Amino acid sequence: MIISHLLGGLGNQMFQYAAGRALSERLAQKLLLDVNDFQAYKLHQGYELNRIFGIETTLATLSDSEQILRWRANKVAKKVLKRKLFTSIRGNQLIFEPHFHYWGGLSDLQAEDAYLYGYWQSEKYFQNARELIRRDFIFKEPLESENLVLQESMKAHNAISIHIRRGDYLSNLKNQKIFHLIPVEYYWKAIRYMSERISSPHFYIFSDDTLWAKNSLPISYPCTYVEHNRGLSSYRDMQLMSKCQHHIIANSSFSWWGAWLNPAPEKIVVAPSQWFKNHFSDQDLIPEKWVRL
Repeated sequence: MIISHLLGGLGNQMFQYAAGRALSERLAQKLLLDVNDFQAYKLHQGYELNRIFGIETTLATLSDSEQILRWRANKVAKKVLKRKLFTSIRGNQLIFEPHFHYWGGLSDLQAEDAYLYGYWQSEKYFQNARELIRRDFIFKEPLESENLVLQESMKAHNAISIHIRRGDYLSNLKNQKIFHLIPVEYYWKAIRYMSERISSPHFYIFSDDTLWAKNSLPISYPCTYVEHNRGLSSYRDMQLMSKCQHHIIANSSFSWWGAWLNPAPEKIVVAPSQWFKNHFSDQDLIPEKWVRL
């Protein structure tokens, strides 16, 4: 049995699921998702994978976790055991992500039971299960009304998504310490890079701060601001991003997945050169074929 601990926004949940799914497939073990920490989580929309993708993976109970971890399944115990000081008493089944960049230990794991705790934000964790993950992440509900009109517009143009994330990177104290607030210069460089390679580009701009985007990034090319998907419908922005031909992403797992879910092999994806402002290494976060500016 493989249990993957989930927490965070939709993009984080997708990475955590993908790592667990790939591991469970390789070991031919059942995958369960531990979503119990969402009860006290105030950011974003809570656990979303089932609602958005129809993923019906069994949710882990405390009893399931205790079957693998015994006394270590206690919430306080796990919090303490995250510290490297207590590595020796974690046991072999409790797997904490040791650092943010890719850790080969997960690919080498042979245990029948494992509890995964981390973010696992690298395609390398599910490289050998790419098509399986793509099938799992098919949006359950098709686009409709205004979003359907946008999808048809994207088909008719050389559509390039631009994602600008500011919101909780400005308002949340924890995120302020972790994430680099992407400067407007990055977007100008990325737009210039795209316009030199894509004829007649049409930009579709997704942001949680559309007013800032309009005032700070007056694009001379045809552009459309997508600003109506909010709250429980926020995921529709990711769905629309995946319909574009090319992508300019933010330092956000949300637009990372919006770009990754576009299956076109010839797509151009531009990502910021600096993802974090703390000590985290992003060396394995961006796929090799994507461009960093």
